[in-house]
Amino acid sequence: MQPMGSNELEVVGHWAHHPRAVGQARAELRKALAGWGLVTVEGTAQIVLSELLTNAIRHTRVSAGQEIETRYLCEGDSVRIEVHDASDERPELRNPSSEVAHGRGLVLVEALADRWGVTPCPVVGKSVWAVCALEASECIPGSTGRDLEDIPGSNDSPGVERRRGP
Repeated sequence: MQPMGSNELEVVGHWAHHPRAVGQARAELRKALAGWGLVTVEGTAQIVLSELLTNAIRHTRVSAGQEIETRYLCEGDSVRIEVHDASDERPELRNPSSEVAHGRGLVLVEALADRWGVTPCPVVGKSVWAVCALEASECIPGSTGRDLEDIPGSNDSPGVERRRGP
């Protein structure tokens, strides 16, 4: 792991292409959510991050020295979790049979995140992202969040977005 970069609304991490990175990234997400007052989404956000980062580690091939980047963005009453990797291959949502041990990561992300998607990076790779929001009853009155349009890069490239039902 390399040192984390951060500002008030964004935390960036760089991780080795190794399963141990998942636990380290979860610890950084936990700290960020506590700092933003979003601890009530921690359980959901931790699972979503684990699945996205595990997919990047398991399914992407990288050259020695390349890392996977995570970004956690506070968007008012929600957190946007991004996992950037150097592979152009897009993840696919599958319906694995009960006999298969793997393949349920994006099924969990689909079920838990308020919305998620894939955005190609301008030069190489992609960003797989998900947004986990507080329930309306948990929101702080008067709080304001940033729209996705306010986040650099969120609308720069065509991508795929999936939203959880109404």
